[in-house]
Amino acid sequence: MKLLTFSTLFPNAERPQHGIFVQTRLRHLVASGEVVARVVAPVPWFPFSHPRFGNYAHFAKVPHQETLFGIDVSHPRYLLVPKIGMTVGPYLMAQAMKPVLSRIIDDGYDFDVIDAHYFYPDGVAAAMLGRYFNKPVVITARGSDITLIPHHQIPRKMIQWAANQAAGVITVCEALKAEITTLGVKADRIVALRNGVDLNLFQPIDREATRKVLGLNQFTLLSVGNLLPVKGHDLVIASLPLLKEARLMIAGRGPELQRLQALAADLGVTERVTFLGPLPQAELRTYYGAADALVLASSREGWANVLLESMACGTPVVASNVWGTPEVVASPDAGVLMRDRTAAGVATAVRALQAGYPNRAATRRYAEQFSWDQTTAGQLKLFRNILRNGEI
Repeated sequence: MKLLTFSTLFPNAERPQHGIFVQTRLRHLVASGEVVARVVAPVPWFPFSHPRFGNYAHFAKVPHQETLFGIDVSHPRYLLVPKIGMTVGPYLMAQAMKPVLSRIIDDGYDFDVIDAHYFYPDGVAAAMLGRYFNKPVVITARGSDITLIPHHQIPRKMIQWAANQAAGVITVCEALKAEITTLGVKADRIVALRNGVDLNLFQPIDREATRKVLGLNQFTLLSVGNLLPVKGHDLVIASLPLLKEARLMIAGRGPELQRLQALAADLGVTERVTFLGPLPQAELRTYYGAADALVLASSREGWANVLLESMACGTPVVASNVWGTPEVVASPDAGVLMRDRTAAGVATAVRALQAGYPNRAATRRYAEQFSWDQTTAGQLKLFRNILRNGEI
């Protein structure tokens, strides 16, 4: 079976953590031996790589072609027009990708299915390309593409069109599946396949030795994610005045850094907050294992991989009760869900976790239920059905 995975959410040499969950799912699928894959991961065109152009400069630095874990990955450019880009984005992306996909087919890789991730603009563009090349398309919904973007009228209609054009739709949690049905997509055309966790990469470490190396001698919270408002790092910082004995480590990068640093200063907790910057997964494992709790205070999440990664390292979590998160944190061994997504709510949930702190071995065993095997089997079944019957 030949797949063409299509998404702007895919790692590259410039941003190795970008969309790593798409790459991880694909790696496990390819490892089954039943699938070969190539990846087209479009990048907005931008001509200058000087740092003064901020995040746009990163686009210019992305290589056009690379091989990641033995999979060929192309990063062709497409035009992203500021301000009106949201409306015309899928069309511009699809138009730019037509010659790219034509060359791939002409070079001998006549793929069977387009495996698209994130509905807008990627999934809509993939549906356009599927019609043009007469290929079935499967679109995976991942979170804000369904919980946020359909609030805009034109993107909503385009997502509805793409979902009904697709041979199948995958969601990463049951909550997203239910939400897509409210857009008029029939439930029997949607399959919920949650993400898994790499149990070999994420596993318990020599905790006491690691804490000594890191200089951790307090109850330590860890917050992981891009420094964006949606991640709620500010709520975790603001909970520290209520958690006098706790310190906080934050892993990630983004435009909120200065605001978060200023908040910590205003609250007088600067000395208890450490900004770690972006960390590769192998290094992140060390911090998961050393922390006493991972705190995720996001306002939106489809299926937050950091929760399972932390649990696999034996560290329980405190998380906001949003979308797919209750499906991940479904046992006291996993951690505690916040009743209120506020600073006080964070502090209350941390106190609840401390009061009934789970055995770390039990937390690890809970995470072991979430290997990638079931998800890989579900994808293979779906793709086989589509190639055999034209639908899931």
